[in-house]
Amino acid sequence: MRAMNRIRDTLTGLMRPTRGDWVFALRTTLAGLVALFVAYALRLEHPHWAMMTVFIVAQPVAGMVLAKSFYRLIGTLAGAFAALVMVPLFGGNAWLFLAVLSLWIGICTWFASMLRNPEAYGAALAGYTAIIIGLPGFAEPHLLQDLALARCGEIVIGILCAGISSRLMLPQLASEAMGTRLAGCISDLATYARGAFSDADISTLRPVHRKLVTDIQALSEMRAYARLETPGRASRAHSVRRAIGHLLSAISATRMLRQHALPDNEALQPIRDALKSLVDDMAAPGVLDDTSPFIARLDEIATMAAMARSTDGDDPVATASRLALVREFVHALKGALRGLDMLRHEPDRQKSLRRQPALVIHRDHDAARRNAIRAMVATALVAAFWLETQWSSAAGIVVIVAVVASLFAARPFPVKVAWGFFKGTLLALPFAFVVGQVLLPAFPGFFWFALFVVPILVPAALAMANPRLTGVATAFAINFLAFLSPHQSMSYDPAEFLAGSGSILIGILLAIGVFLTVLPANPRRTAEGIVRAMREDLARLCLHERIAKRSAFESLAYDRISQLLPLLQGSGKEGEALIAGSVAAVTAGLSVLRLRISMLGSGLTAADKEEAGDFLRQVARGLLVKPAGSSWAGTVAAARQTAGRIAASGKGEALQAAASMRVIAAAIEDHPAFFSRRA
Repeated sequence: MRAMNRIRDTLTGLMRPTRGDWVFALRTTLAGLVALFVAYALRLEHPHWAMMTVFIVAQPVAGMVLAKSFYRLIGTLAGAFAALVMVPLFGGNAWLFLAVLSLWIGICTWFASMLRNPEAYGAALAGYTAIIIGLPGFAEPHLLQDLALARCGEIVIGILCAGISSRLMLPQLASEAMGTRLAGCISDLATYARGAFSDADISTLRPVHRKLVTDIQALSEMRAYARLETPGRASRAHSVRRAIGHLLSAISATRMLRQHALPDNEALQPIRDALKSLVDDMAAPGVLDDTSPFIARLDEIATMAAMARSTDGDDPVATASRLALVREFVHALKGALRGLDMLRHEPDRQKSLRRQPALVIHRDHDAARRNAIRAMVATALVAAFWLETQWSSAAGIVVIVAVVASLFAARPFPVKVAWGFFKGTLLALPFAFVVGQVLLPAFPGFFWFALFVVPILVPAALAMANPRLTGVATAFAINFLAFLSPHQSMSYDPAEFLAGSGSILIGILLAIGVFLTVLPANPRRTAEGIVRAMREDLARLCLHERIAKRSAFESLAYDRISQLLPLLQGSGKEGEALIAGSVAAVTAGLSVLRLRISMLGSGLTAADKEEAGDFLRQVARGLLVKPAGSSWAGTVAAARQTAGRIAASGKGEALQAAASMRVIAAAIEDHPAFFSRRA
């Protein structure tokens, strides 16, 4: 049933393209034709590379086009330079040359795995561009410089055509798209909180939570491109990153407030009512055009939470811990709303630069090493086969294996992505044969070329605009042009056509085989490594004398969460539990920081500080060493008792410290799958 729903949704998206989809498709096709025409006019040897480049860098949002184009240019120049160095130095020894070329692919794949899009794309391109230029240059060294200049020239033409068209023809700017998506995320967060604060059934909240997390992931990917649209966009991209962190923090606080509600608590009831009213209003469509009324109401709720006191019969620590979660929710929601304002209004640049937070990203060194070794081994083996057999078509196989093994290496599911690339390539084969081998030899000229390819490329570009079909459709468009290999004078040569297209298909299948057999990716193991790193971060917060910056901890944690999302989406309840636990870990980490700060103040006695320190050491021990009996029950129970003793003094700082301990204990108790170290 789920598969049928996906097929139905996909067909609906294809049959009912939006205005934006049509603009993207027509703009991309026109830019590709202009690039080919310019390449024809300059009499370049492989003009189809100019047109292919347009479809390779094509994106619905202008910033994405510019970012991909910029790093494609950098990667192409780096790869061309590497080829110009390697061929003269090592070309005299074929085996040494191929070994160095394979090593270069491995190094570039390592960098691509350590970086993020679009920087990662540029690093991968630097690797396989050296092969695209180096292999023909190795066979004909006297043509090496001409090959490098021609390839760079063809790609520059495509980049210029794609970039200019994306900015001049009804452009969609990344900053505007991010504003729309961020407003949608805040509205969905309000919907989710409305259900949580109204004690809605968890089954009704789960789809809203899943959609919210998916949209946040898409927003996280989009923010990298805004800074290249115009000068000064970097501060807005940073504000989006902070807003993403605030959204995730608000989700965590919302979940914990729902799971630990105290319905009969008189101190919390007015605040609960105010929160319900706020999120009810925020969930309405179109109300976020002006955020100031909601920010003012959040300030009022924060004041209510700061002034609230436990009444007779209430558990003061329980009340204080809920109030701490309320303040965390209010702080996070205000941060998201202010991030939306930053996107919509030009910020004070000097002010934004002074207040930039620490931004830290997660880098998986083990995965990068595996990807590098895999790409290097795959390239070396296929290159050795080419060298031994002297099969001319094997050179094309070497190129495709290097491209696929490097370009898709860092994806969470590289086999799935590569298989989609193969399906798109296979689908392009009959279309390219009919147009290139039957129609164009009989009807030469640029006019007839445009007449024949536009009805094929426009639907392909429409499919590229559909997120469900982007990978397959992009592979179709690129390889349709590669198979077609348009020249000003087309000839009928099916044998050469089948040999070239067959080498591409074989190369993709070999690369898929490499992904399956050579150090195969294990998304589950990768996710466990990220979870382990987050637990170690929490342990460091508990143990280190130096208190970490909140922004540094949050940014690294949220970046790791963004890496977890694609790995665990669709993995069932266990995956959702790890995602929920990772978000709750941020709330727990912030509570650790607040507790550490309380321990530095004068509001706690020396005995209280010692007990709080013992609690943090127990938490760190449980995070790093598997607890006896695989249970946190003893630590959680002890934390509640210790919190009660610390709060007995009645001092404000002592009560806040006790509340922080209760929040940490509640997060651990609610998400044992995340916090429990596995053997």
